[in-house]
Amino acid sequence: MNKVLDGILYNPTHEWAQIHDGVATFGITAFAASQLGTVVFVDLPAVGAKLVQNKEFGAVESVKAASDLIAPLSGTVVEVNDDLVGDPEAINKDAFSAWMIKVKMTAPAELNALLTPDQYRAVSK
Repeated sequence: MNKVLDGILYNPTHEWAQIHDGVATFGITAFAASQLGTVVFVDLPAVGAKLVQNKEFGAVESVKAASDLIAPLSGTVVEVNDDLVGDPEAINKDAFSAWMIKVKMTAPAELNALLTPDQYRAVSK
């Protein structure tokens, strides 16, 4: 069983978003990390980059595959987890602690398009 946390919203493409005061923290789910295998490289946008919901914002590469990261929400990148770039395997250790970027949301109504934990559990089996 893959770990799915309550209090977090999910993109059907296996990214998560945790919202706090208009800022969304993004990462990939435990399901995505398990499908990828050992993550060896993470490509993340720079602070100030503008993201559009459901468009690519970076990539992760593993020993098995490369995968685009899809933005759960639109906004401007306000922080990047530089530690993750130096230690991409942290994603495999705990996908929810290994956040990738923080984004100041520009379209809060987009939250309605994301999955609840129960909805995500149903699609990530």
